[in-house]
Formats: sequence, structure tokens, C-alpha cells
Amino acid sequence: MQHSHMHRLSLAALASLVTAGLAQADEAGTKAQIDALNARVQALESAKAQPEGGDFRLGGTTVDLYGYVKADAYYDFDFNQGDTAFVNNIGEPTNATDGNFGATVRQSRLGVRTTTQSDFGAIGGQLEFDLFGSSGTAELRVRHANVRIGDNWLIGQYWTNFMPLAQYPTTVEFNGPVGIAFARVPQLRYSKSFGQTTFSASVEENTATSNDPVVTAALSHDTDLFSARIAGLYGSVQAGNVEVDQTGVTLSGSVRPWAGGLLQATYVQGEALGPLLVGVGSAISGGQANDVEGYTLELRQSVGEKWNFGIAYGREDYDLPTSTGALSFTELETIHVNAFYNATDNLTFSGEYIIGERNDATSGATFEGDRVQLAVQLNF
Repeated sequence: MQHSHMHRLSLAALASLVTAGLAQADEAGTKAQIDALNARVQALESAKAQPEGGDFRLGGTTVDLYGYVKADAYYDFDFNQGDTAFVNNIGEPTNATDGNFGATVRQSRLGVRTTTQSDFGAIGGQLEFDLFGSSGTAELRVRHANVRIGDNWLIGQYWTNFMPLAQYPTTVEFNGPVGIAFARVPQLRYSKSFGQTTFSASVEENTATSNDPVVTAALSHDTDLFSARIAGLYGSVQAGNVEVDQTGVTLSGSVRPWAGGLLQATYVQGEALGPLLVGVGSAISGGQANDVEGYTLELRQSVGEKWNFGIAYGREDYDLPTSTGALSFTELETIHVNAFYNATDNLTFSGEYIIGERNDATSGATFEGDRVQLAVQLNF
């Protein structure tokens, strides 16, 4: 504050000296030089009033561009799963293969963040796209579109508050392991931090068919050594003339037990939660709410500054079957084994071996599909 005051005094003194020195000059020339000096003073004051940081500025708003370009190549050994390693495709006769190679750039994404100072504090905006459009080709899709008011309010589309984002396993392929919530939804969220503890609550749009909103609440605690979170959800889901309650709870946590190591786990349980989970089980089956239980486990280890290795396990168990075409499942299971090499601060090479397994609830048969995926990612 003192520095800013002295800056203004210096500029004012400079303007006075120039004015005095030009007193005997031509009046038109004097006025032109004074106007130019005043314009310079105003420009300097305006620059000081703008928020710092950002890739560039638009008036009083800072703008940051971010994202990455990602190229993936994959090979399915038993069943074609698509470019998102969709385990539900395993077992279906139409997806059977003796080996299939594919490649995609659809994980690439581009985002914009803005920050504007106001009487309400900082107002932030986010607009982010990837290439997972509905046509199955590289077509733009909105991931996030939201406004943040101060430190407490978020309005717009973002990750569901029910999702344990901080403990989500790291994988090369897009979805990650089954057994965990994964959804971006329009919402109104309030958050409040108390030191290392954060409370958040939201009203969200349901990912399944419903006339009612979803209500969530979560409490998390984070330190350098460990993190823990609990989240709850309540809503309703419809299918035809049937309407059932949708309830759920997620428990998650992580710990860093040794140098470079990370161990984390999530657990989810509830009724009619399938559409919120990676496995996308039916919320209602046979006119009844479909109860589900799922969990993930992940172990990661950094080796030096360049390498990071990990293994993640996921499972979902449903009470009632979900049809996938010729078959239906009640159990899904995945294993991801991966390695990441950070060639530079923003260039990463990665590889992953994925094992997916699902059952057929009618015949009792179990089907397995293996997959290898390689990727190059350039962040900006």
C-alpha cells in the first residue's frame, strides 16, 4: 500500500516538473505533451489496478489457456472395447476379435480459465472441451462450464460433489478402473474450508432419468501425509411408471507411507447408483432399485524425477442384472498396470496393460478381455 502511494506521488511530481518546464513553450505543444504525460500516468495506474498473473488480460480480467494434446494407440486381444476401454463390451459376441489395433486423439482437451476482481471478491470462470463428441469421431464436447464466486460458490457444470476426485486412480486410458463415481453435471455448490478440513454441499442434475435434483454433501480432510473424505447423495430415479429412491455413500482416503509412495482406496455403496459409476449399471432393473457396491485400490511409486509406476484395481457388484445386448452383467472387474515417463516438464510418454472381466448373469459365464495402450501427452 505504501509503495503504491509513493508511486502515485512520484508520477504527480514528474507531471508538475514537466508542466513547469514547458511554461514558456507554445501553448498547443505544451497541451499536447501534458495530455501525453497524463495518458501515460493513467496507463500506469490502470496496469497496477489489474490483477496479476494469467496468460493475458482482457480489461480487468486475467485469462489462462490450458490443456494438452494426447495421442493414444491401443490393441485389444479378445474383445473390441473402443477407445475408452469400456469393460461392458467384453463378452458380447459382436465385439469378439482375434486382435484389433486402434488409435485416437479424442482425449486431447482445451480449457480457458478467467479471473475478475469484484465487490464479491474474485469471480472465476472455466470453459473446457475435449473431443469425445456423441458421433464417435473427434468432435468437441463440453467437459466443464462454470462460474466461481469468491471461495465458496460454484455454479455450472463440474465434477459431481459425490465423486472422490482427489483419490481417483491415475491411468493411461480415459475411464480408469470400475468401482468409482465418474460424472460431470450441472450444479450449484457451496464449499467452506476450515484449515485443512473442507465441507461442501450441492444441488445437482441427475445423470439418470429423473424429475428431481440430486442433493449431495461431503467432508474432507487433507494433509501432506494423508487425506480422507466422506460423501453422501440422495435423489430419485424413474424408469417408465416406476420411481425409486437413489441413495449412496462414498468413503475414500490416501496415505503416503514412504518416499515417493502413494496408497489410496475408495468405497461406494448405495441404491440406483449405476449411472454415476464407471461401469454404468442400470439404476432400475425389473422394476426395482438396483443396489451396488464398488471399490478401488491403487498403489503408486515414483522412481527418481522422471518415472512413476502404478497398479489400480476396481470392482462393481450389483444385485440385479444390466443388459449389454446378448448378455447382462452383475459383476465388473478391472486391473490397470501402468508406467509414466516425464521426458520434460510438459511431455509425458506412458504405457498400460489393462485386464477387464465381466460376467453373464443368465448363464453364469465369465469373460475376460486384455488390452495394451501407449500414449504421448504434451501439456500446455
